[in-house]
Amino acid sequence: MSEGRTSRIPEFYKKSIDERLKIVAEFAGLTEEEVKLLRNFGNLDPKIADSMIENVIGAMSYPFAVAVNFLINGKDYLVPMVIEEASVVAAASNAARVMRRDGGIKSITTGPLMIGQVQVVGLKDPWYKRMLVLEHKDEILQRANEVDPVLVKFGGGARDVEARVVEGPHGPMLVVHLIVDVRDAMGANAVNTMAERVAPLIERITGGRVLLRIISNLADKRLVRSYVKVYKEDIGGEEVVDGIVNAWAFAAADPYRAATHNKGIMNGVIAVALATAQDHRAIEAGAHAYAARNGRYEPLSRWEKDADGNLVGSLEMPMAVGIIGGATKVHPVARVALKILGVKTATELAEVMGAVGLAQNFAALRALATEGIQRGHMRLHARNLAIMAGATGDLIDKVVEIMVSENKINFAYAQELVAKLSKEGEADRK
Repeated sequence: MSEGRTSRIPEFYKKSIDERLKIVAEFAGLTEEEVKLLRNFGNLDPKIADSMIENVIGAMSYPFAVAVNFLINGKDYLVPMVIEEASVVAAASNAARVMRRDGGIKSITTGPLMIGQVQVVGLKDPWYKRMLVLEHKDEILQRANEVDPVLVKFGGGARDVEARVVEGPHGPMLVVHLIVDVRDAMGANAVNTMAERVAPLIERITGGRVLLRIISNLADKRLVRSYVKVYKEDIGGEEVVDGIVNAWAFAAADPYRAATHNKGIMNGVIAVALATAQDHRAIEAGAHAYAARNGRYEPLSRWEKDADGNLVGSLEMPMAVGIIGGATKVHPVARVALKILGVKTATELAEVMGAVGLAQNFAALRALATEGIQRGHMRLHARNLAIMAGATGDLIDKVVEIMVSENKINFAYAQELVAKLSKEGEADRK
């Protein structure tokens, strides 16, 4: 580190965005052009950005796209997606197109129930204290529901109490689960507040000491189940069906493959989550924890061939999303995304996201089982390289065609082609 440069900056958070940016620019040696890029907040008001997180110095944009062709539970949707990975939106749209028969993709949910955990330690008899907690269930629920009368008024609130004895590295502990119906919210704030409120009561009941009081992102009481039939003649016949089923079987047998299989599902789910400003980290954590619930990491979806030779697929995963509160209401583009999507409840949003995840998974498996996924990816990658190399307009397509046909897809060759074709174009104009 150069002399005089330090990351120890007292009260950095109290400074204005411009003051912070000036400090960072000096620290990192940013150019005027680089500072200008950070100052461009696009469709996000700098004041809103500064209120959302700490130490803001700028904003970063990702492409906002819309996947078409989705028919879910008999209803048409245009699906907003925010993602940087090439081919995801096109793949989702193409998959949705062949899934429109019989009312399209079906999606159902188990309801907006979230889990708040209260950890109790220092118990000599945790199994007995577990019984005492369950005996006082009604009192615990009443105390929890005092926190949020508005939630209760709209049909939500604490619904149940569960208690588990968990063996840890330092011995057994009692873990109390508060089951909360959070309605149209993601629920973290409500659940955490309720867990805080009931903690002293649980200490009094058990005689133990409460440590953690926090939501669980393994939202296994808030599942989405999406399923679809894809007719064999719509995707190239039974050979393709068999290929997709065998590709799924690979994921079912091997966690190394299952991780990539589930990543394909999350390509769709997280793209919608980003567009609608969901807590995508919570969704991701819950999905992967759920995939490992049986003691080994498994695919979240299942693909089979029915008696008629058609492909049938199903997906089950936690889906903790909301349409009120948090960044969903603060970010103006998230509000636009929800308006485009047209969902009226968090449950409907979860149903859409599960359907998109299933469609995205199908698209990836179909590509892998037929021509291979790399072909489509590489054409889009070649296009990105051509643009990075300075190609514009018709020149982009010319550069892409040459790179793909010669199977030389790299940035150096893209630069070479752009320079060569640009020079030829100038000569032709003269």
